[in-house]
Amino acid sequence: MKKIRNILFIMADQLRWDYLSCYGHTHLKTPNIDKLAAKGVLFDRAYVQSPVCGPSRASFYTGRTVFSHGSTWNRVPLPIGELTLGDYLRPLGVRTAVVGKTHMEPDSDGMARLGLNQSTEIGVVISHPGFEPYELDDGLHPDVAFKKRGGKLRYNDWLKEKGYKGDNPWNDYANSAEGPNGEILSGWYLRNSNLPARIKEEHSETAYMTLRAKEFIEESGDMPWLCHLSYIKPHWPYMAPAPYHNMYSSDSFKEVKRHPDEKINPHPVYDAFMKMDVSQVFSKDQTRETVLPAYMGMIKQIDDHLGELFNWLKDSGKADETMIVFTSDHGDYLGDHWLGEKELFHEVSVRVPLIIFDPRPEADISRGTIVNELVEAIDLVPTFLSAKRAPPADHRLEGMSLEPFLHGKDVTDWREAVFSEIDYSYYRARDILGVGNYDARGYMMRTQEWKYIYFRGFEPQLFDLTADVEEFFDLGVDPDHEGIRKTMHALLLERLISRKNRVAQSDAELERNRGNEEASGILIGKW
Repeated sequence: MKKIRNILFIMADQLRWDYLSCYGHTHLKTPNIDKLAAKGVLFDRAYVQSPVCGPSRASFYTGRTVFSHGSTWNRVPLPIGELTLGDYLRPLGVRTAVVGKTHMEPDSDGMARLGLNQSTEIGVVISHPGFEPYELDDGLHPDVAFKKRGGKLRYNDWLKEKGYKGDNPWNDYANSAEGPNGEILSGWYLRNSNLPARIKEEHSETAYMTLRAKEFIEESGDMPWLCHLSYIKPHWPYMAPAPYHNMYSSDSFKEVKRHPDEKINPHPVYDAFMKMDVSQVFSKDQTRETVLPAYMGMIKQIDDHLGELFNWLKDSGKADETMIVFTSDHGDYLGDHWLGEKELFHEVSVRVPLIIFDPRPEADISRGTIVNELVEAIDLVPTFLSAKRAPPADHRLEGMSLEPFLHGKDVTDWREAVFSEIDYSYYRARDILGVGNYDARGYMMRTQEWKYIYFRGFEPQLFDLTADVEEFFDLGVDPDHEGIRKTMHALLLERLISRKNRVAQSDAELERNRGNEEASGILIGKW
């Protein structure tokens, strides 16, 4: 079978799975992403390893769960010994780069221990989890943080060349609106979300990242590449440029998913998250009515630019040799379940879109199909390695290649449950609960019929996904469901103890080293 030459790995930040028309949104039309699904495979039940940017992405990049790689939150570095996509693909001659966001921190202590620094070629790659930082931008540059980080951003320099003034046009133009008297209205305040950003659409972050992806592909020439086009939006600040800021009104919104019974004797951890400021604000209808036009507009803008990029790939002759993947790092509550942000394990937070286009003839049989099996973010690294015909790394990788689904194979031996986890040490919810940082842990196991959530030190949660699709009614202490809870807890324990931690020796090396002591003159237990 022919191997894939190039991989375009697209990720939108904080994009809910149900905010694309190919996933059922009635009013938000995303024709270009829909076309990708029509000629590829749409995975309808894809889940992230953690509903937080940093740890989720670390799992996407390593093919390993957060429990294994240890990058449990946004500012927790991925340990220097963890291999990522770049480490697997560069030895195959594949240029592997990021355009946009990784939200990963370098393991500075580990680099210092090995005498490495970010001024060297290897130091740059290691400090940006295996990616060449062709255009690195995590999209969070308020003035205070921007100055603390040295006040440098390539996107800002580009904006200044276009005539935007000030030290930080990312903050003052791309993510701010303008008041009636010319005053700057910051996009950090949700009340301004339905106003147009002070920037031309063609100069916005989404347009810029698409431009930079094209430039990377052009510069790569005949060299095979993986381009991780990692859009910053529709993550907050929720601010879209005109005309995308007001394309959608309240009659086009999805109905909010929340129920009064969710507030009656809620699970303590869920209750603590409902009490956080972001949840209190997003539980107000006014917030949703102000934020949703921007959120939906930013998604529409991404779709429009992807249409341009896909056409450009076709015209350049690269479409027929490029695997295209579209996904997200997690969802967004947007007021559902009386919550804001993400972090917990409802479908709107932990479930993501996943669409894969494989250009090879072997994939013709599956074009336009929908896969309902449970898949995880960690499945992408083994899928990419299969596509490149790379040597196996089963001793490290905890995901499974999706290639059989792409080629229409009859897949019978597949996982029965997906796993996700959260380290909520960094949130005010931990203070509300009064738990220590090692106890602020939560784990989810989800089968086709049940969702089981275990927070350390508390009773579990359980949801019947057949009878209670919206996850309103917690059966975590219901006596009639004790048997189901035990079964799901056993699944969780099995997943936790099946992690891959013999990462420095392959399975083949293990087999070679078994039982060869006598041949080496080492005699154990001989009389």
